[in-house]
Amino acid sequence: MLAEPRSGLLVAWGNALLTGNVPPDDAVSEIVGTDEPHRVTGVPGEPVPVGLSLALGRLRALGVTGLRLALPVSGDPLALPGPPTFNDLALHAGEAAVTVGAPGTAYGLVPSVTTHGPAGDTTVRVAWTMVEVSDRPAPGPFLAEAERELAEAMRDATDDLLRLDVAASGPAAQRALAALYRKDSDIRVVPGRPGRAGRVLDQARRIHAVLAVASGEDGAAVTAAEISARLGALAPLERACRRAMVAAYGAALEPDRA
Repeated sequence: MLAEPRSGLLVAWGNALLTGNVPPDDAVSEIVGTDEPHRVTGVPGEPVPVGLSLALGRLRALGVTGLRLALPVSGDPLALPGPPTFNDLALHAGEAAVTVGAPGTAYGLVPSVTTHGPAGDTTVRVAWTMVEVSDRPAPGPFLAEAERELAEAMRDATDDLLRLDVAASGPAAQRALAALYRKDSDIRVVPGRPGRAGRVLDQARRIHAVLAVASGEDGAAVTAAEISARLGALAPLERACRRAMVAAYGAALEPDRA
């Protein structure tokens, strides 16, 4: 299964921290995982990069009450608020986190992930760029809506998955397809996040792993024409997956949580 986006982890555990469900050290530990300590550039009042714990504490002190995820792609700037300079950063990264809170506390955070070291002994460094954003996108997508859209898109795409013979792409495709029906999950329970959100996120990430194989992102030996056909046929499912992940990671902020 594909790794969780760094911005998704920041949103999930940042919300757990900002809503008082976990202490700062626990939130930072879950966000960082096995990475080297994250650094954040552009924190208000800090002329040099600072640690993630200080950055989250500063956001809370400024009046930020939560975070939402953005997973934009070219042609679909899902949940991006602007300005264009921030949107370009987020599009290049494929992800971002956007703050929620009092007026005047609109910020966006974009990760840059690099790997260092020889094969078998690598380390991951994550540097966040924090900038003011012009405004916030409208709330949503919401979890119930996104879950319904994902289920409908999956039903509609079933024939396309069979017709395009994604399983023939190789062992990675077969593993990804088999994972769709497994009962186990590697999604961590986040305090304050509704259980339904974890289930939706798990399903969306399993489907997204299949789509990554179908698009050739895992290096499968498929032709450019095959990739183009698959991308076109499965585009609605890919968008539904991104919307489901955005909703699931930010579900703790919904007024009526499922």
